[in-house]
Amino acid sequence: MGATPQTESLVELAARKQLPRHQYMDRATVRWIAANRPDLSEITVEPLPEASQRLLHRAAVPAGWWLESRVTGSVHGIRHGMRTAALAALLAQDAGMDEVETGDLVVAAAVHDCRRTHDQADPGHGARASSWLVQDADTVWKHFGLTATTARTARAAVAVRLHDVPYASFSAADEADYAEAEQLCDMVKAADALDRYRLPKRSWWPDAAHIRLGSFARLRAAAFDLVVRSENAHLDGLGGTEAVAVALREKGLVS
Repeated sequence: MGATPQTESLVELAARKQLPRHQYMDRATVRWIAANRPDLSEITVEPLPEASQRLLHRAAVPAGWWLESRVTGSVHGIRHGMRTAALAALLAQDAGMDEVETGDLVVAAAVHDCRRTHDQADPGHGARASSWLVQDADTVWKHFGLTATTARTARAAVAVRLHDVPYASFSAADEADYAEAEQLCDMVKAADALDRYRLPKRSWWPDAAHIRLGSFARLRAAAFDLVVRSENAHLDGLGGTEAVAVALREKGLVS
């Protein structure tokens, strides 16, 4: 973890505006999240297609892909990346995306934060991840059992680069890139936003005002449950990868 051990809960630290650069989930914060569950409409979530399930079994990307090792177990680390990938697969299923499009979406979602240096505002981490993804495309797509192409890599890289740029802040160049990968961008942003239930302030939780995807609202209950189940499983002693895998199985998304 960080140089200074985290001795107070994230929710207490957030209330005092004293969150550290590297933030690790704790039992009190998970209890607070569960106790503040919004009034969410429950829907029946269908199991994901076999192709998507295969992708999610590889969504815990190698530790060497992370720029900063202290982030791998933090609130922006492996568990967040895996849940974001799963939520992206659900969004893809809802939209009727084909296997190729879904593969690129899950890849982008799984690696979108892997070049973060810390858990506070980290401007440009999307751009860093995007550049890294282009450079190591063959390795990344191969890890997921897929084949990289120039077009696939370019679209996924745009989605990764723009995930931390608000739509209202897009430059002319951003708008041009967005036009080439609009659906992928919208879905990575939505999947990332759906996992914000892990954050220790309700004002930071998912907000449809910042999303351009109609299916976003339908998956909020599933997203909330994945956070609580996987974070509790991790605090109960499971590794990050298995904790999320358990939550996905309990929700019936994967076998």
